[in-house]
Amino acid sequence: MIIEPRMRGFICTTSHPEGCAQNVKNQIEYIKSKGAVNGAKKVLVIGASTGFGLASRITSAFGCDAATIGVFFEKAPSEGKTASPGWYNSAAFETEAHNAGLYAKSINGDAFSNEIKKQTIDLIKADLGQVDLIIYSLASPVRMHPTTGVLHRSVLKPIGSTFTNKTVDFHSGKVSEISIEPCSGDDIENTVAVMGGADWSMWIDALKAENLLAPGATTVAYSYIGPSLTEAVYRKGTIGRAKDHLEATAFAITDRLASINGKAFVSVNKALVTQASSAIPVIPLYISLLYKIMKEEGIHEGCIEQIQRLYQERLYTGNEVPVDDNGRIRIDDLEMRPDVQAKIAKLWMQAVTENLAEIGDLEGYRKDFYNLFGFDVAGVDYKAETNEVVNIASIA
Repeated sequence: MIIEPRMRGFICTTSHPEGCAQNVKNQIEYIKSKGAVNGAKKVLVIGASTGFGLASRITSAFGCDAATIGVFFEKAPSEGKTASPGWYNSAAFETEAHNAGLYAKSINGDAFSNEIKKQTIDLIKADLGQVDLIIYSLASPVRMHPTTGVLHRSVLKPIGSTFTNKTVDFHSGKVSEISIEPCSGDDIENTVAVMGGADWSMWIDALKAENLLAPGATTVAYSYIGPSLTEAVYRKGTIGRAKDHLEATAFAITDRLASINGKAFVSVNKALVTQASSAIPVIPLYISLLYKIMKEEGIHEGCIEQIQRLYQERLYTGNEVPVDDNGRIRIDDLEMRPDVQAKIAKLWMQAVTENLAEIGDLEGYRKDFYNLFGFDVAGVDYKAETNEVVNIASIA
């Protein structure tokens, strides 16, 4: 079939297998170009199919020469219907890894569930014995608690008062004002249950109980802080409470891993275009301005550049992992440079529909968004018929 992007609000409902595969190949080539990293050799990536999780799997495999197991929850293709992009990404990754002689297997299912944890444990026991790096990169709006059976839904809301600021529809380029009502009831508790550290902790405890963590094992979860522009709705809102919980969980996990000299870290990463961030008011406008400035300064990074730098300059230098005063790895350092933020604040005041194409990088934002789904990728013939039914080698 000929596959074209179909939009429904902020979501693309189709994805292109060849475009996704080319994206994966491009990331692999970038990692190869940066040279080997003396890092982990047996890696579990929870949330391995898109964004930072996919970049972590690629960096582990092609930067560290590691065996990888990837856990994700993606929609498989059927005749006439495309898979979710993460499915195609994972299929392409496995193909490239196997061609390079690297171990790579995948598990598709709800990572919050006990069943998928057990399936993963059984696979590690059978094939790897132990793992020395666990990346936790789940992003989901809902979580079914595996013990209580309660379905928790996260919300992105300010706490205490209504938040009003600018936003942009990145499809039309229209800048407008948006107001978000404050959270109420159990919103904070539910958001923390979904996006905090509870499930990360459950994964590590389950692996440790089965003696599947190698001596000195490291686990890393990903987070975001962002600027003062977005803090009312993000870092000081319901999501921020979940991130606070995630960061506190890192210390608790480190304490429980003391017996094997293991450590848990939260890595604070840069703002990037993702399916989730595209639906967050204010964030698309902020990112379009951020991209413009960072590209002009020559310091722009995508997911793969961020994670490669995390591995090479933070996790695996041979020295103590550098952290901030709150114990967090800061790989958002270039985004948060005072000169960069000062320029964004100035442009933010000026931003209107008529000038955004000039003062921001809305085209870069749109391109990155379509790339997420395998569209607008250089070297792919989108007018040609392509087979939408693509299998993942270890799942088929």
